[in-house]
Amino acid sequence: MRAQPQERTTAVIAHVSDTHIDTREEDGGRSVARTRAVMEYLNALPYDLDAVIVTGDIADHAAPSEYEAARELLATRHPLLACPGNHDDRAAFRAHLLGEPPSTAPVNHSRTTPRFTLALCDTSVPGEDHGRLADETLTWLTNTLAAAPALIAFHHPPTTLHTPYVDEIRQFDEARLAALTARHPNITAFLAGHAHTPAATTFADRPLLVAPGVVSTLRLPWEPQTHATHHVHRDLPPAVAFHVLDETGRLTTHYRVVPLA
Repeated sequence: MRAQPQERTTAVIAHVSDTHIDTREEDGGRSVARTRAVMEYLNALPYDLDAVIVTGDIADHAAPSEYEAARELLATRHPLLACPGNHDDRAAFRAHLLGEPPSTAPVNHSRTTPRFTLALCDTSVPGEDHGRLADETLTWLTNTLAAAPALIAFHHPPTTLHTPYVDEIRQFDEARLAALTARHPNITAFLAGHAHTPAATTFADRPLLVAPGVVSTLRLPWEPQTHATHHVHRDLPPAVAFHVLDETGRLTTHYRVVPLA
């Protein structure tokens, strides 16, 4: 346990997304090196975080070796929660990353403290790239939300980000999530990944905060592209988001670039 700042009343949550761990030889260790840099940065912080969340696409091909590598890379002294993305496989995610019996049921996790509830929801749709909250996940979420300020995290953003490549495979059937939100005024914000770019917008009258990608950064439609499939920057460094929830329930987000050695 590291020393904590005196009279700390805020909750600080680090948000990591889209590591896309790839253990194939042609990857050259690139995804592993970038993920390691991010986790070494978080583990070297001077005090303990309230949580680290990883919002999906942890593996690139859902191979057992990728999850086994991710399990080692994501080891941290901070409480860690993870949910799948469209590149992940639920059964392999459970068996090789979480060390649980394999199952194709949605992978949902939560952390509740006196200051906040953090709910990570599985928006993956087996065999598809777009996202959707299953009925059982919506039921789980309803039962999970407590009176404390709640942050809901998932892989797929439930609204457009004006990035066509991502918007085509975002989270759909979002009206059900909006209806749930209307019944729970303690929902403070939504946290997402998938887009490989830091972004901020709103959904259901709440902030929607999108984490940067670890493995790459989305090339925005108005940025130069050499060809139609040239949709990501592979040379920009990885980055993380820090979500700071204060004693009044006010949320502030900082984005931090992580230099590569």
